[in-house]
Amino acid sequence: MRGPVPEGLKTLTRYTIEQEHRHPGSSGEFSALVNVLATATKIIANRVTRGAIVGSLGAAEADNLPITVHRKMDAIAHDVMVAETQWTGPLAALVSEQLSGVHTVPSEVRRGKYLLAFDPLDGSSNIDVNLPVGTIFSVLRAPEDGREPTATDFLQPGAQQVCAGFTLYGPATMLVLTTGDGVDGFTLDREIGAFVLTHPRMRIPDDTAGFAINASNERFWERPVRRYVHECLEGVDGPRGRDFNMRWVASLVADIFHILTRGGVYLYPRDTRKRPPRVSLLYGANPIAFVVEQAGGRATTGDERVLEVRPEELHQRIPFIFGSRNEVERIERYHREPEEGPSFDASLFGTRSLFRSAGR
Repeated sequence: MRGPVPEGLKTLTRYTIEQEHRHPGSSGEFSALVNVLATATKIIANRVTRGAIVGSLGAAEADNLPITVHRKMDAIAHDVMVAETQWTGPLAALVSEQLSGVHTVPSEVRRGKYLLAFDPLDGSSNIDVNLPVGTIFSVLRAPEDGREPTATDFLQPGAQQVCAGFTLYGPATMLVLTTGDGVDGFTLDREIGAFVLTHPRMRIPDDTAGFAINASNERFWERPVRRYVHECLEGVDGPRGRDFNMRWVASLVADIFHILTRGGVYLYPRDTRKRPPRVSLLYGANPIAFVVEQAGGRATTGDERVLEVRPEELHQRIPFIFGSRNEVERIERYHREPEEGPSFDASLFGTRSLFRSAGR
């Protein structure tokens, strides 16, 4: 038997209803959609927790999908999101990392006024080793003329998002949400089966002493990124005059939650290889950037504000740098000064290594 809501805490259901009461004339579709998304992520959280027990870990075969490595839990999480959302009324169509095109809500179901783009299981390569994974989602407005949505309808700049957020499946299951009026975090209380508001009005500190980047790609970084990382690693003896910590989880949801709670900068920059960047614009960078900006941070490609990038295709990928405002602005300035900083032969791990001092 489930107990009552802990005293002083607000459930997500109550939260969304109160939000709609602040907007006279609201139809209730939006609060219904948020709560359906919450239900879907609760189911996914349960499947992730029980993955090894029910045999849902490991590789899975798939055809005609936009990524080359597929895992069983990716497919399971995708199916849960579609099954829980397409029949409820608020949605007209969905786009997922697991789909090559648009999934329209069946014609026999009343189509709503929202579009949903989502990554069903970000960081899924971590799941077999029990590291954090999560679901990322973005809500856009559907066409108002009642026609069946197409891929073009999803190609909206991130600034036009109605709502965005992510769920982190870690030691606790956390749902972080923005509707354009700040960022709130909810924790799943398994005793009552509901998300409760535990992290209201989350804010990213303007300054930080930590950054997240995959240092194994250092030899491919462009000079502005190389300059920034070199200066951080030089610590108190370098131009920054203070020590920095470096980390990398390879899970976007884990890194954004860390930044929301402790500050920091995440860098998945453009590099010199002839391949597209790794972060999806529609169901990765845009929703995370919306959350980041609403929490007082900043998100950029290095050259452009993420929320102003105009999408050209459903599965477009972009460079992605976000986090504490002052550090991101510094990185943007370095991109405007591309000839400054160390050259490509000044490797962190080479003869001029920051980890090797003269005379040793």
